[in-house]
Amino acid sequence: MWMFIGRIAARPRPFISKTSICLARYSNFKSPPTAGASDEEIRRATHYCTNVLKQYDHPSYILTAFLPPHLRPAHLAIRAFNLELARIPDVSPSVPVRSMRYQFWRDTITSTFALKPVAQPIAVLLSSVLSSLSHQSPNNPGSLNKSWFLRLISTREKYSTNAPYPTLESLEQYAENTYSTLLYLTLSAFPMHSVAVDHIASHIGKAAGIVAVLRGIPLLAFPPPPNHHSNTSGMGGTLDSQRVQQGAVTLPLDIMAESGLREEDVLRHGAEAAGLKDAVFRVATRASDHLITARQMVKNVQKGESVGHAFEHEGEEGHGNYEADRDGTRNDVKKMEQQMIEVEKAFGVFMPAVSTSLWLQRLEKGDFDIFREDLRRRDWRLPWKAWVAYQRRSF
Repeated sequence: MWMFIGRIAARPRPFISKTSICLARYSNFKSPPTAGASDEEIRRATHYCTNVLKQYDHPSYILTAFLPPHLRPAHLAIRAFNLELARIPDVSPSVPVRSMRYQFWRDTITSTFALKPVAQPIAVLLSSVLSSLSHQSPNNPGSLNKSWFLRLISTREKYSTNAPYPTLESLEQYAENTYSTLLYLTLSAFPMHSVAVDHIASHIGKAAGIVAVLRGIPLLAFPPPPNHHSNTSGMGGTLDSQRVQQGAVTLPLDIMAESGLREEDVLRHGAEAAGLKDAVFRVATRASDHLITARQMVKNVQKGESVGHAFEHEGEEGHGNYEADRDGTRNDVKKMEQQMIEVEKAFGVFMPAVSTSLWLQRLEKGDFDIFREDLRRRDWRLPWKAWVAYQRRSF
């Protein structure tokens, strides 16, 4: 049985007031004005995105305090954008309406990158970030990668019907195209382009994405009653829309087969389904492996060593074409020193590793019972644990 972050005896009370101060500061942070948007419009857009995170993604809301002030507007816009995409299946049970909403966001991203945002708070704030980056780096105005936003939309749309993942590797690919991509986008808003930092972010994002799927299993297996007052409730009627409404189990099919788990058993018996805990354990172990890998990579860089292995996405669009140090030697001292600086600078972006580790720790403590109520509650330890991790530069 693997273990996660150990317990820390110190009480979190002294940190709460500091967190409140930090959150108050970033909620009032003013981005440089963008063409067509006033300071007041940008302030309202920032407030809107902050509230979206506070309501639907509280860990990201808390962890914003550990980012540099200039990076927080980008973080808020990117995370709020992700939440809007994630909520589309909930507010649009019909497939045609969902498709129109995804297309709306494609068009919105295109117009925003042209610095002509629609009157939508996320678009206004994102356009402000793009304008600010163009002023900071006039020779590199394309720091934020438009294709990453479009990839995020396409991946969310592909899995909006809650169909199971064929393999554990396909679940990892989903996590790479969503949660890892969110970290890439945040890093590029520094702007920062580092293969070592991207590599660490990739593993953290994969762990976070896998955990997000595990957390959603109870809600997807037993969805709340549909909104019969919705104007779209009578539209559609496809098998995909029926699947969303009737419940689904999104564990990888290969893991379910190895564990002897059947979807109908979960839908009938819930937590008592034979093989469910074993399947959850196998998937959670993969998430833990990614966190362990990322943690060791940070330690290696901090010691002036190679990250340890090659980045599988090196050379892909947005990641450059860097020469990776694969032999672990210290021949290129300057390169190792530069990696140390980059990891130190980007450490705040790695903080989702803390919230992911805490949730996995609670899952293990509950014997991998994915239906436990406490797994859906906010973790009061997160502010304190995050502060300790940030001070020690270790998660």
